[in-house]
Amino acid sequence: MVVEETCTMHLDRDMDMDMELELELNIDLAMECAPIGRVVKSALLRAQSEARVIVGLSAAINVLSKSPEGSLFCLMAQPKDGDSATHMHEVLLEAFCYENDIYVIKVDDATKLSRILGQDSVESCCLVQKVWADAPEEQLTKAENQLVDYCEAHWDAPQHPIVQLPAV
Repeated sequence: MVVEETCTMHLDRDMDMDMELELELNIDLAMECAPIGRVVKSALLRAQSEARVIVGLSAAINVLSKSPEGSLFCLMAQPKDGDSATHMHEVLLEAFCYENDIYVIKVDDATKLSRILGQDSVESCCLVQKVWADAPEEQLTKAENQLVDYCEAHWDAPQHPIVQLPAV
């Protein structure tokens, strides 16, 4: 099940509403109503600019084995058919993430994930690390807060939706 979720807003508009005000409102709501795939991309790019992204299945497993409490999201692309060893690693990684309260976000395509991250090789997995910034709790960006809400909404679902990433 591949999803491209968006939020909808219904506004009662007064006939005298200024076009400038409408434009400002649309810009402010753009991030809040963005399809979840664009929110994932935004969160990844921001985390990458802050050096908080661990790319690759082996690198993710290595980081998680040392300090799982530092990870916020694990993004996993749909597995390729026929690669049972990689599939087994991914299933174990996913179970480990759930056991350690790390949000798992399944995405539709490893190639798109790799392109968003600027990778030369195709990677099926990445971790987004938390930001602590001298505070007792992690600091989340707006996109990360939206992803947490999205993950919480689907946490108990028997089958997690697959997020459709935007084309790059």
